[in-house]
Amino acid sequence: MSDLPEFVVERSFDAPRELVWRAWTEPELLSRWYGPGAETIVHKFDLEPGGLWLNEMKWGDNSNFQKVVFKEVSPPERLVWNHHSSVDSDWNDAANPMMADWPKLLLTTVTFEQVENKTHLRLLQIPLQATDAEIACFAEVMGKMSGGWGAGFSIIDDILTEL
Repeated sequence: MSDLPEFVVERSFDAPRELVWRAWTEPELLSRWYGPGAETIVHKFDLEPGGLWLNEMKWGDNSNFQKVVFKEVSPPERLVWNHHSSVDSDWNDAANPMMADWPKLLLTTVTFEQVENKTHLRLLQIPLQATDAEIACFAEVMGKMSGGWGAGFSIIDDILTEL
């Protein structure tokens, strides 16, 4: 496959972008909305190029570990990271236990644009170093990904009213 599928979700928040930026970059806020329906534990969060975000989402006795390596941090405008979508508890890349063909690495770009008194957010994810099977899996699942992000964004709305 030559053309990589792109997952895009856009959302406007009724808040200045500095507050929306905080919801994305302060671990105590991030853990409240990232992975809705799960207990999200941020094990490490170094918000700088080359820095790591080590994240665990727990459902009862089950955990899903993810590792992020920040590539670009431009407050309050843009975040870019490599998202290792499935890692073991030692933060090493591992096969996804729920979807064997899910891409192991995604490039994620999030932009925050101030539009009057609101913030327009755009999230873009594309598979990196992916096999044809992983690209096909990503393309197939993309249509369902907005639901999870949307649920998290609704929680951000609540957080923003508190800030």
